[in-house]
Amino acid sequence: MPISIDPLFVLPLLVGLFCIALVAVVCIVALLRADRADTVAVVKALPELVATLLRFRRRARR
Repeated sequence: MPISIDPLFVLPLLVGLFCIALVAVVCIVALLRADRADTVAVVKALPELVATLLRFRRRARR
């Protein structure tokens, strides 16, 4: 029994994959063009950003 794939399901999936790939390319280009000091500052700030987002997420669930 062949499995039919609904085109209305495939199109949003392809659009989503394209968007994820586009965002990845934009981020990589931005990192390559950024000054080294700026990149290091962003990487050092990531743990604090993650902690803040997790606190916000926990507070929003209550």
